Amino acid sequence: MGKGRAGILAGSLALADVAMRRRAHTRRTLAAVALTAFVLGLCAPPALAYRPFDGTDAAVADVNETEIELQPFGYQKTGSQSTAVAPFVVYNYGFADRWEMVLQTAMLSPITGGGQPSVAATGAFLKYVIIPGSLQDKSGSGISVATEFGPLLPGINADSGVGFSWAGIVSQRWDWGTAHFNVETNLTRDHQAEAFVGVILEGPRDWKVRPVLETFYDKVWTETESRSVLVGAIWQVDKDLALDAAYRYATVNGHAVNEIRAGLTFAFKEEGDKAPTKPGVTFSNWGLSR
Repeated sequence: MGKGRAGILAGSLALADVAMRRRAHTRRTLAAVALTAFVLGLCAPPALAYRPFDGTDAAVADVNETEIELQPFGYQKTGSQSTAVAPFVVYNYGFADRWEMVLQTAMLSPITGGGQPSVAATGAFLKYVIIPGSLQDKSGSGISVATEFGPLLPGINADSGVGFSWAGIVSQRWDWGTAHFNVETNLTRDHQAEAFVGVILEGPRDWKVRPVLETFYDKVWTETESRSVLVGAIWQVDKDLALDAAYRYATVNGHAVNEIRAGLTFAFKEEGDKAPTKPGVTFSNWGLSR
């Protein structure tokens, strides 16, 4: 997963009016806080993403398998404001057939423009494969369909409220590549309605380095409207290791956002009550072994 997967992009700290409502001091203080909150809100990763995307795929970890998605480097710039988005961590665990538990959080550290570091994009989700298909390596099968849902949790120096996220995901793999279609609806932490629609395209699965593309539209009513395009690559170093890098350009309420992402995914599996079978890692990555 990972997830938000959709809508935390513009919404973890959201807009100036939200910041003003929560931090009402002097007018000068309000203006500074509002700007900082807006910029950090642009940086917050979405609720349902898998690396390096904002959307996700219709696949889950195998039973008793743990997957870790880690972003040790992320940089985002909006106007004169720049922020480090790292670490961004997603923990996935396959606890039953076709079921996965997902926990995620991100650290946002302002580089320029002021403001305090924050922990945002925190959430806990369940993901279920409704219809197994090509992503589950079903020979000759068609689409894979999954759903992901769960609470959006409070952050630190970020939104203090609790929201809820629900997403539907449809994926299809062909010889030439893989496509994922995401639709997500959220109740944000400040209780605004949000909708996210996104498409991911990946190159052929058997390529050592495959190109990837994502585009999405996200709207938080009364607050933000976002359009985004991401281009990048996933490098399958070997069967046990995959790395990713991507560049994303977006507009949020007319403000340009430039972002660089780099990370990796690894996993290990326990058989029954036994300890992990091997010291090495087995990567499931974004559709690699899923």
